[in-house]
Amino acid sequence: METGYERVRAHDGGEFDAFCARPAGRAPGIVLFQEIFGVNDNMRGLAIRLAEAGHLAIVPDMFWRIQPRFERKDESGLTDGMAMLQKLDWGLAERDMTSVLAHVRGMSSCTGAVGAVGFCLGGSLAYLFAAGARVEGRGPDAAVAYYGSGIHQMLDRADSIDCPMLFHYGAQDPYIPADQIDAVEAAVGERFVVHRYPAGHAFSNWDAPSMYDEAAANLAWDRTLAFFAEHLRS
Repeated sequence: METGYERVRAHDGGEFDAFCARPAGRAPGIVLFQEIFGVNDNMRGLAIRLAEAGHLAIVPDMFWRIQPRFERKDESGLTDGMAMLQKLDWGLAERDMTSVLAHVRGMSSCTGAVGAVGFCLGGSLAYLFAAGARVEGRGPDAAVAYYGSGIHQMLDRADSIDCPMLFHYGAQDPYIPADQIDAVEAAVGERFVVHRYPAGHAFSNWDAPSMYDEAAANLAWDRTLAFFAEHLRS
């Protein structure tokens, strides 16, 4: 396996970093979208786990226009992370995600199939990626959103998603109440799969001990890998 940083060219001429973990040989690509803590050890660790499972994983720095390489570790960085989130330009972020899609599909080590998975902020970004990122008319081939707290506010974009999608939520999430999850499920449940776990927010983040729920994290991860195996390798 190789790990390192890629430089991705933005639509408006700038460049930004993306951590990359790649297995030997050609592999399906997966764009991994960060939490509000930035591209940190947890995100790099998840990228390596995806590469170990046979995927070319790339984690773009979605805060690059505000503070390149911003990185915090756990709950202690919530205030800083929320401040970054308030400054995020969602329109530009969607354009940057399209640039990432083009970059991954253009990598010689990518088979051409590209999926996405995101956590917290990244869950909402993965949803937008599925809805709006198109390169020569083609979007991602599959997407997974973990506890995307903004998705219920963007359900008008659901009809634009033309790839399989999987949603993971914690049923005890204090930041995403049950009625918001209900709204997502009502909007997408006939087309996509929505899973709920007896866990809280950020249950997959092993670097945030007060949030991490190992049983829920392992089950959701197994389902995620099976989902990508089905939709990116056929």
